[in-house]
Amino acid sequence: MNFYSTNNPKHSVSLKEAVIRGLAPDQGLYMPEKIPVLSKDFIQDLPNLSFLEIGYHVITELFGEDLTKEQIKELVDHTLTFDAPLVKVEEDVYSLELFHGPTLAFKDFGARFCSKLMSILMKGEERNVRVLVATSGDTGSAVANGFYKVPNVEVIILYPKGKVSELQEKQFTTLGENITTLEVDGVFDDCQKMVKEAFLDKELNEKMLLTSANSINIARWIPQCLYYFYAYSRLPQTDKKIAVSVPSGNFGNLGAGILAERMGLPIDVFIASTNVNKVVPNYLAGNPFITKSSMQTISNSMDVGNPSNFFRLLALYDNDEKLFREKVKGFYFEDQDTKYGMLKVKENSNYIMDPHGAVGYLGLRNFRKQNPDQFVGIFLETAHPGKFRNVVEETLGLKLELPERLEKFMKGEKKTTPLKNDFQEFKKYLLISI
Repeated sequence: MNFYSTNNPKHSVSLKEAVIRGLAPDQGLYMPEKIPVLSKDFIQDLPNLSFLEIGYHVITELFGEDLTKEQIKELVDHTLTFDAPLVKVEEDVYSLELFHGPTLAFKDFGARFCSKLMSILMKGEERNVRVLVATSGDTGSAVANGFYKVPNVEVIILYPKGKVSELQEKQFTTLGENITTLEVDGVFDDCQKMVKEAFLDKELNEKMLLTSANSINIARWIPQCLYYFYAYSRLPQTDKKIAVSVPSGNFGNLGAGILAERMGLPIDVFIASTNVNKVVPNYLAGNPFITKSSMQTISNSMDVGNPSNFFRLLALYDNDEKLFREKVKGFYFEDQDTKYGMLKVKENSNYIMDPHGAVGYLGLRNFRKQNPDQFVGIFLETAHPGKFRNVVEETLGLKLELPERLEKFMKGEKKTTPLKNDFQEFKKYLLISI
């Protein structure tokens, strides 16, 4: 299958070129030229299938023209090494826990898939590839750990100074080896902008092979659709409609859910739940799509004012804005709302949410209030509460016990390089460090 740019449907490339480029030359995001529709028999049989069996089938439908059966099995086996349990929180409300991977965040799925696919596609190549990553928190840790010690790959992570949690920072600044980190004097959008500029810089691309492992890369984005199929397969049978609430920042995760729905998964409504960085909820309410500088919140992984994946969402709905607004509803919440949601769920259900999962829960709660008794809902719990220990402990008035693998990161020594919010400084760094 070939992949086209969201900025120019006539620009079409192979799977390998789409993955290694990451971003199209015109700054568009790559999209599959056709979205396969899965058989009704497969959808009906989902409750009888394991996570791995679901993964083999879905990835074969998407990449079967480009990869062998053996490669697909290797890819899925490497990716789905941990569970994504569906946990009942309230009547007709379920949490999809996506934090059981190596770095305890949902991005472990995409990062592991991306690193393995790149190694498959680059096999036999003599060139080294440089993976540039902008992170507002969890992407950095997931990519760093997913690519750690992968041969012929160097990862360079840009993150905003003082705007990620201490634990998130430790997860990607303490590894060393082929992982380099740059602490940018700015916000996430500044980091993302510099990465995109690097992909478009002629001199850099003549001297090195650059790619991305952010959700702009199809190899990071597409595999996230797998846990939507899995969540549906574990949902108790119901006559009610299904709503899925996705805490959203750069909107790759929501896009993966929509991809699953476009492939035939019977999800009736998606809820785009954000913090005060609300450019997409504003758009879904009928306003123009206008980007803004991001604001810092306690759900920092969603502090994005210019979400790259917005135009991918539109492309999934064939650029039909009316259909987009019918299928996706938007809600946003301030920090005080998020803390209140965390507290009430702990009091009522004894369930502990991280700030991002709490935003997802609140979006689902508000939507179900508007549509009483019509929907069973799933919200995505995207990170272990321990990754945001200070906020969770202060809000809930308790002491969290960190998983052992998180405690290990906290003992590591931070190694990072400060960087001005200036593309020429970043370019100079890349050229000097060849």
